[in-house]
Amino acid sequence: MNIIRVFIIEDQPAILKAQVKLLSVYPDIEIVGCAMSGEEGIKRLSQLTQKPHVVLCDLGLPKMSGIEVTRHIKEMDSHIEVLIFTVFEDEKNVLAAIQAGASGYLLKGAKAQKIYEALSDVYQGGTVIQPSLARQLLKYFSMPLEGVPSLSQKQGPTRTTELGMVLSMRELECLQIIAKGLNNTEAAQVLGISTTTIRTHLEHIYQKLDVNNRLEAVTEGIRQGIIHL
Repeated sequence: MNIIRVFIIEDQPAILKAQVKLLSVYPDIEIVGCAMSGEEGIKRLSQLTQKPHVVLCDLGLPKMSGIEVTRHIKEMDSHIEVLIFTVFEDEKNVLAAIQAGASGYLLKGAKAQKIYEALSDVYQGGTVIQPSLARQLLKYFSMPLEGVPSLSQKQGPTRTTELGMVLSMRELECLQIIAKGLNNTEAAQVLGISTTTIRTHLEHIYQKLDVNNRLEAVTEGIRQGIIHL
């Protein structure tokens, strides 16, 4: 059984206590720390010898927002996944958090099983996005740029992105597979490689496409015409 290390940042004591209580019943979830502000969370995370796999972070934190916290966490350690917790579907700010590197979001009040499944999904390399926001994200990222050729116009074993960097055939396969909704473990099984190699491919893809996470990579790939759904 893989243990998922979770760190929680929430400024409301009652909500924080409830989250810890709800998640503590799952044997494969280990709460490695909590904080009641973004500043405190960043400080405590930097002091941990064993970093969490996932940070569950409130979007509406005072002073340092969940967006800023997400950006700091991803700069600190790009392997830490961030799952945003919000009171309502604030599409503008949730989108900004995803652009900062968050792997998805949940609405506060979600049932314990829903939170657990979301943590498991992002731990395995998945993305947790509500359908309504997913449509907004695709609309935002899928606007074609003038002069960018479609997938049918591109030939050869590699595709050149707008930044002039080339995705290898394996990176294209990886991006295409995660575009179908597979998590890292499932993608690794399909391609016959390890999950570590999948993560390495994704890091290269993020760098070449100038994006922060898998959702942005997929939508940018669609926008540029280098992959299709």
